[in-house]
Amino acid sequence: MIRFLQPWWLLALVPVVLVAAAYVWRQLRRKDYAMRFTNVELLRSLAPRGLGWRKHVSAGALLLSLLALALAMARPSVDRELPLERATIMLAIDVSLSMEASDVAPTRLEAAQVAAKQFVEELPATYNLGLVSFAKSANVLVAPTKDRSAITAAIDGLTLAEATATGEAVFTCLDAIRTVPADGADGAPPARIVLLSDGFRTAGRPMEEAAGAAQAANVPVSTIAFGTDNGTVDIGGQLQRVPVDRLALAQLAESTSGFFYEAASAAELKRVYEDMGSSIGHRVEPREVTHWYAGFALLFGLIAAGLSLIWSSRLP
Repeated sequence: MIRFLQPWWLLALVPVVLVAAAYVWRQLRRKDYAMRFTNVELLRSLAPRGLGWRKHVSAGALLLSLLALALAMARPSVDRELPLERATIMLAIDVSLSMEASDVAPTRLEAAQVAAKQFVEELPATYNLGLVSFAKSANVLVAPTKDRSAITAAIDGLTLAEATATGEAVFTCLDAIRTVPADGADGAPPARIVLLSDGFRTAGRPMEEAAGAAQAANVPVSTIAFGTDNGTVDIGGQLQRVPVDRLALAQLAESTSGFFYEAASAAELKRVYEDMGSSIGHRVEPREVTHWYAGFALLFGLIAAGLSLIWSSRLP
């Protein structure tokens, strides 16, 4: 089906129609004049035999050329369906104050940022990827997208805040996964959550409740622990111990059929998505075909010029 991206240019058809109408009117006028001239023998002697129907072929080709040019100005397009991978991974990164501890060099947060960006680089380009940051609450920084540069920029821009709502991070990731459009495919997209944290929840819904929601949605949560038992951080002028909660992170991963890591290499992270499968939808995208119409205009213009030169030794 042909659509026009700039349909107001279809007004250019008006002068083409007027030219066609003027041509038809002119031919009818010539017929009337010939009928009024009663001395047929004198008319034949004065005017040589004309081109007859052939002159209309050249004129018709010229009008078709003008018609194609007018349509080309409106930027015609045809719809095409493009396959669209729906498989989605959500990155959730802890930005609580405890992530400022330097027991993992240079800090837990910076180490998590490095691991996250490495994961972004390794992830197949066809997958959707989203980013959530969480402290006292969880926020979607980047909705599921194939734009890796947006994800990387958001990771670099992470800032610290108070408290740790690990359970809320999982719920927020699940909500973001539900926003991935169906695009004609059946069911929810295959999805995974990768959560980077030092573990201890101090706000929001319990991790057990979040694990149950992820399990019900069939979305495994893989967790990566950043920190040691000896981590400390200066909060409000006081040095506070912030040991990593490996047990809670491991239980979250295990209960949702995910993986638990402490030092996540690229090879380990690949396990997160290598069995994820695929769900293909389709996106309708207009494909501009202006060049087709311009080509037809050129073709008909050449036909009009060629026939006119052959039959009358002049251009139309």
